[in-house]
Amino acid sequence: MLALGGACAPSWAQNTGAGPDAAAIRLKSGESLIQQVPTEVRKQLPVFIWGESLEGEMDGVTVMQGGAELRRHDTVIRADRIEHDKRTGETKAQGNVLINRNGDRFTGPDAEVNVNSHWGHFNQPEFSLLKNEGKGDARRVDFMGDDRTMVHDGRYSTCPRPPGSTWMPDWIVRASSIELDRVEDVGIAKSGVIEFKGVPILAAPILSFPLSDQRKTGALPPSLSISTQSGVELSTPYYFNIAPNYDATVTPTLMTKRGLDLSGEFRYLQPGYTGNLRTSYMPSDKLRDDDRWAVAYRHNHQLTRPIGGGSPIGLRVNLNKVSDDNYWRDFPRTITSLTSRLLHNEVALGWGKGPWSVSGGMYRYQTLQDVNAPITPPFDRLPSIGFSYEQPNQTLFGAPGWDLSLGTNVTRFQRAVLSAGVPTGREIGGDRSVAVAQIARRWQAPGWYVTPKARVHMARYSNDNTTGSTVSATRTVPTVSIDSGLVFERPAEFFGTSYIQTLEPRAFATWTPFRDQSKLPNYDSGARDFNYSSMFAEHAFSGNDRISDTRAVTVGVSSRLLDSETGAEVVRLGVAQRALLADQNVTLPRGTPVTERLSDTLLAGRVQWDPLWSLDANVQYNTKTRESRRTTLGGRYTPGPYKVLSAAYRIQKGVSEQLDLGWQWPLSGIWGRTPEPVPGRALGPGQWYGVGRLNYSMPDRKLIDVIAGFEYDAGCWLGRVVLERLQTSSNTSDRRILFQLEFNGFSKVGGSSLQSIQANVPKYQYLREEVVQPNRFQQYD
Repeated sequence: MLALGGACAPSWAQNTGAGPDAAAIRLKSGESLIQQVPTEVRKQLPVFIWGESLEGEMDGVTVMQGGAELRRHDTVIRADRIEHDKRTGETKAQGNVLINRNGDRFTGPDAEVNVNSHWGHFNQPEFSLLKNEGKGDARRVDFMGDDRTMVHDGRYSTCPRPPGSTWMPDWIVRASSIELDRVEDVGIAKSGVIEFKGVPILAAPILSFPLSDQRKTGALPPSLSISTQSGVELSTPYYFNIAPNYDATVTPTLMTKRGLDLSGEFRYLQPGYTGNLRTSYMPSDKLRDDDRWAVAYRHNHQLTRPIGGGSPIGLRVNLNKVSDDNYWRDFPRTITSLTSRLLHNEVALGWGKGPWSVSGGMYRYQTLQDVNAPITPPFDRLPSIGFSYEQPNQTLFGAPGWDLSLGTNVTRFQRAVLSAGVPTGREIGGDRSVAVAQIARRWQAPGWYVTPKARVHMARYSNDNTTGSTVSATRTVPTVSIDSGLVFERPAEFFGTSYIQTLEPRAFATWTPFRDQSKLPNYDSGARDFNYSSMFAEHAFSGNDRISDTRAVTVGVSSRLLDSETGAEVVRLGVAQRALLADQNVTLPRGTPVTERLSDTLLAGRVQWDPLWSLDANVQYNTKTRESRRTTLGGRYTPGPYKVLSAAYRIQKGVSEQLDLGWQWPLSGIWGRTPEPVPGRALGPGQWYGVGRLNYSMPDRKLIDVIAGFEYDAGCWLGRVVLERLQTSSNTSDRRILFQLEFNGFSKVGGSSLQSIQANVPKYQYLREEVVQPNRFQQYD
């Protein structure tokens, strides 16, 4: 072995703070140390050479033959014959040449490269890239410094390259030239064609693809799907990486049954604020003969620095608007991501200091009406201003531990008057002021607790004289309640395993006197859902316009099994029932008083005996009729990675009865043994997976929503085919079929089936996961 240029590194490399070039070697993101060293300094770095025979001068040209090798920091050159000029750094290699630069390997018959400047060329090479496992070959490769490589008449893929002279991967990019830019971590292919299984599927004058997971400006893979409602949909998005904290995407979509839709998204991020704007516009929709558009805007902002020792003033903006009432039905998957026909719009401010907080805002709804199924929209709040004070653990009456709170709110309510779901041009509404004061204290010790609470709810109304309500009114309603419980524990053993078993009885009493509220408007009150939480609540209604005269006692008991080692809950069983001590006469509009003394019985249970599976059950049982009014049964089985089965049965007597199934399962696990997971690569190549979710209406005997398909993992690419059916009304549905090819480290081509699967399949696992970024020593020579 011979070292040219000295046997040790220059002194500045040993003490980076001492030499004149110390500042020049500070690392930047994604760069190695040698990339920051100036060329003049690189000439001082030692060069190590090997060979069966060496000829030449120390300060001139040296020729190595027979197992020749030249090594200099991050570059290794091996060949049958190497000729190196110490004065210029020019190096020629012939016969079985291998060049390794920071883990990127190039092999071929002959090459010339300057080890100081990293400029040179390689004839007829094969290459493999470290970061994304990209592989290829070419007529010639030009090295253009540390960060750029130009591939001429090349092929590129991330599929494995088996030993041998032939290589025809499942997918490949052919191009007249491919520029590999390590600064931007992007590859740019000119006159490129993507072939899959030997069939060209995409061609373009310029194709760009990532060499890492960094963002880059360029065309994103097109998306193709077939829909019964819109026809063939072809989207060709383009991404703009404006700055590290700004980006935008523009997506033209051609729908054969509708026309051209142009959508876009702009995102921004700053230390004090963040947000995104999404828009969509389709001129002259063929199906509706009208222009269609949608806008969705989110913004969160800290307007100031902390004020007076409190928090900054916070701003929240959430705006949603579409062109017409049919938008939710015609474009169910667009930028608004509609799951209902109510589009929320708000602009709100907030500030707090210690126990004090102030908030205010404007809140409006756009209601998308259906003449066959009109809905009553909620009232807009224009504006709503709130003030609250919460101070826990205060000393009152000589005793600590009292929790005090006071909340106030002033709101202007307004809503258009509808006729058959169509606005009439008239509006109704009014002003409401609310104040709620509360005091509570919790006494507790091991095994028991008692929490008394007192509350006063005050409201004042000033209403428009178009509602049939009194023009002005006030209401004051006091409430007292006491919550108490016991906790018993004992050791237990089931099936040879030790547990801690608990028995937890609970009693809750509440008393609210009757106040006639039938003449008051109802702006925001609604019935609470029947569940364990609502049975132990003071009032039967949410909101502030109806305070129920609930005079009742709720009794419940639950029992749990806890793992004696980890404390994890294995089993929970509970039952609760409420008894009215007097009729509940306060009702919602058009409601009837509650005279039944005993409520339905709530039975709830959860079992997770093993981490692989879990069962949940909730039953609302009427003891008088001896039947269940509402039942929900659910279970999930997850025996391993990429295996999940979930099922839920929901029935509400006289309303609905549905069965919900979801799954992700490797097909090899059905007929045989499932392979062990491969880090970042699911269960390895050659695996088929079934995936989907379906919702079935049992009374109608038909499927409501369906997402079902298959995934195939070939190792260097993933394939998906998904059938999607979404109900858009009681009589109509939209059906789509989506195909997708995902080339590892390159792009996704096809419909957005992955997005549809991730949004609908419970506990779905993506077949590719992030792994530790490779370093150059993983392909060390």
